[in-house]
Amino acid sequence: MEVCESVVADCGIAGRLFWRLSEDGASATAHELDLAEDPQGLRTLTLAVAGGPLTDAQHEQLGWFGRLAAGRLRQLAETTRLYEAISRLALAERLQRALYAIAEQAGTERNLVDMMRSLHGIVGSLMYAENFYIALYDEAADAVRFPYYIDTADKDPPRPDQSTPLRELWQSLTWHLFKGGKPLMGSIDELARQLQGRLAPVGPACEHWLGVPLVRNGRVMGGIVVQSYRADTHYTQQDSELLAYVAQHVQTAFERREAHVELERRVADRTTALREANRVLRQQVLQRQRGERLQAALFRIAELASTSESLDNFYAAVHRIIGGLLYARNLYIALLDEDTQQLSFPYSIDEVDSVRPARKHGRGATEYVLRHGKPLLADPQEIDRLVALGEISRFGPRSVCWLGVPLVLGERVMGVLAVQSYTPEHTYTERDQELLTFVGYHVANALQRRHNAEALKLAYSSLERRVAERTRALALANRDLREQIAERERVERRLKYETLHDSLTGLPNRTLLLQRLEQALQRYLANPQELFAVLFIDLDRFKVINDSVGHLVGDDLLFQVGGRIRACLKTRDVVARLGGDEFAVLLESIRDTGKAMQIAERIIDELQAPFRLGAKEVFTSASIGITLASPHYQKPDELLRDADAAMYNAKYEGRHRAALFDDRLRREALSLLEMEGDLRRGLARAEFEPFYQPIVTLADGRTVGYEALLRWHHPERGLLKPNDFLLVAEENGCAEAIDWQIFEQVCAQAALLAGIHGFVSINVSGRHFRSADTDERLLDLMRRHGVPARSIRIEVTEHTLLDNPAQVKRMLENLRRHGVYIALDDFGTGYSSLSYLHQYPLETLKIDRSFVTGLPREGDSHGTAVVRAIQVLADSLQMKVIAEGIEDEAQRQTLLGLGCRYGQGFLFAEPRPASAWLPDVTAQPV
Repeated sequence: MEVCESVVADCGIAGRLFWRLSEDGASATAHELDLAEDPQGLRTLTLAVAGGPLTDAQHEQLGWFGRLAAGRLRQLAETTRLYEAISRLALAERLQRALYAIAEQAGTERNLVDMMRSLHGIVGSLMYAENFYIALYDEAADAVRFPYYIDTADKDPPRPDQSTPLRELWQSLTWHLFKGGKPLMGSIDELARQLQGRLAPVGPACEHWLGVPLVRNGRVMGGIVVQSYRADTHYTQQDSELLAYVAQHVQTAFERREAHVELERRVADRTTALREANRVLRQQVLQRQRGERLQAALFRIAELASTSESLDNFYAAVHRIIGGLLYARNLYIALLDEDTQQLSFPYSIDEVDSVRPARKHGRGATEYVLRHGKPLLADPQEIDRLVALGEISRFGPRSVCWLGVPLVLGERVMGVLAVQSYTPEHTYTERDQELLTFVGYHVANALQRRHNAEALKLAYSSLERRVAERTRALALANRDLREQIAERERVERRLKYETLHDSLTGLPNRTLLLQRLEQALQRYLANPQELFAVLFIDLDRFKVINDSVGHLVGDDLLFQVGGRIRACLKTRDVVARLGGDEFAVLLESIRDTGKAMQIAERIIDELQAPFRLGAKEVFTSASIGITLASPHYQKPDELLRDADAAMYNAKYEGRHRAALFDDRLRREALSLLEMEGDLRRGLARAEFEPFYQPIVTLADGRTVGYEALLRWHHPERGLLKPNDFLLVAEENGCAEAIDWQIFEQVCAQAALLAGIHGFVSINVSGRHFRSADTDERLLDLMRRHGVPARSIRIEVTEHTLLDNPAQVKRMLENLRRHGVYIALDDFGTGYSSLSYLHQYPLETLKIDRSFVTGLPREGDSHGTAVVRAIQVLADSLQMKVIAEGIEDEAQRQTLLGLGCRYGQGFLFAEPRPASAWLPDVTAQPV
């Protein structure tokens, strides 16, 4: 003003300079002249002219002077604005450091009290916070707890573990903060006016008070309060907004703590699942024990046939043995005399029908089993049905469940073994039927041997009485005795043979093969010159043959396959059927690997010839794995295991070939085992992290969003991409848990990454859509982290849409209704069907990198045509297109020429962790 007055005086103009406020609404009078406006405020520099009117020269001088003064005022305003901007930047930097510190506190292993003490220090770096407390509100119990409370004036602070009913704080400032859900600030008098007198102060009276609520999903979960007892220290609206912003991140920190607790709960659930698996394993052990009891029972029945003194004792002992296998309180044995057609009951124990007299062959349930020669498992409804069909005309006492099996010797049905139950607590199943049928065969054999033994005793008695005159009868009896002994030996040999041989092909089974392998391994370890090899043979596409022509033809094929393999070997070599379409061969006394490979090729060529199965001609082939004896093998099972692995390698290489187990396969097997263990440990230690690759506009490179990509921080192998471990994770069932761990991190970081208009894309594989609640879980996850649905985009592949399409469509539509956009990933690499583009709620198509990589630098190509077609299709459907894998400027220019607006790739940025993007996230709207 002094400079301006000096200039006016030098111009010879008499007058007075003053500031006229523009808000007064009054304009300059006739004797007043406005020279310049101040941009910093609503005021104008005005000259009040004294004396006569001004000359033209004076008007020109004052005009020049006014422009000069206006320019100076604008410079001063710009300088002031720059100083204010610097102050705001300093405040923003301090706030950002505070938010980073809050996020770091949420991720540390420190206890809650230490974390809150650190939060106190962080808030104190932003504003005056000498008196600070955090209150948590339990809505279910309507109680409040103060886990952290620092106050210089309060001599009786609340304990951190003490819960106080909210009604005891009725109309206090904390009560109003929880009930109103909005920030409160001011002195006690100001707050009383804001609350219309509904204020009952609790504790020491403060000079100024500021509190903000902790809100999650629209519900107040607690609050943060600072207060001042100093007259010279008051809080401002900027402090209120700053504390409210910090409170949002403090709430996020608490939620991350809760997520850690949730992870521990999931670990406990996994432990429960393992305990359940252990229970199933114990049940399998019990089933094996039942099988051993059955074998022991059969041996006991065979032993009783020779040791029992009388048939009554034999029947009673058999009853006790059967009672150890199933419910047999009511049991009887019926025998048929073929000469008289008389049905007798030599043994019967029944709680209702205690007497079973012999009868003529009729049409009862017992005769039904005799007549058809097959078991009958019947309840009252089944008996009524058979009566209606005329198969049964009479039945004894009405039982709840009746089970009868034929006693078959050779091809002759000699009797029936039956059990029944009169109470609903005890019923029989098909498994009981199979068990009793199997026991029935052995009981029939034992009865036959027992009858033979009785006949032998009669023969001996007759021989003693008539030794003199019946010499010839004695010779016949001796011949019968030798025949019976031979028959028994034959049966025993047959039992032993069946135990060690396959019932279908007659080849040795796994048990006999392991015995021979054990002997060969012992000979090799004693003398390494006794080299041998193991061949593991599996028929290719045998299931297709079985399903198309039937199991009987399949069994015939297996029988002929066993014969052809046997024909390719020496006499001392062993070929065994392990089960299904799997065979194994033991080659002894071979010279080297070449000999084993030569025999394997011979078997493959032999099995390639067509098989004549009845009226059909069937073709098959085989894949063979070969293992040679080596000093590191200690058990025969190890040889079979490695040969099996080599066989699967042969199938992987194209089938119809032989593969030798080598150190590479052994290393791969060990590496696979280590990888599975590392995956489970990595899940427990949270070693999986999302890396983010920006999605940009191709025209100017602006970031519009990010795609979250899975990475594994392996403690030994470093940073791994999904191609290095995802296939193993899918096979051992860890893939879904890894994905949810990544989804959790993405939702925790999405708010900062996406900003207001951006988004973060997550890849959801088809296996997640097999669970009917995947969409609700994703929405709950977003709500829990406070992420707007528009900030998350779901990327699915074409294969996902084709697997259970109805359920996938329902879940995608539910996500879209809640505001989540859906992108179709890798478009063009699958079926590329146009039908589902309008059936599913798709918003974006992503062009696979294979098409982008093939784009020419100039000219045209098939890749260009495909990309152009995809772009035209998307434009017609009003869908966005994002090109993946852009690595050079020529590809970017080609895509721009084709009309593509968005893309991602190494040309713009490599995938990086969230910490690399958070400082300067400026996502633009798509």
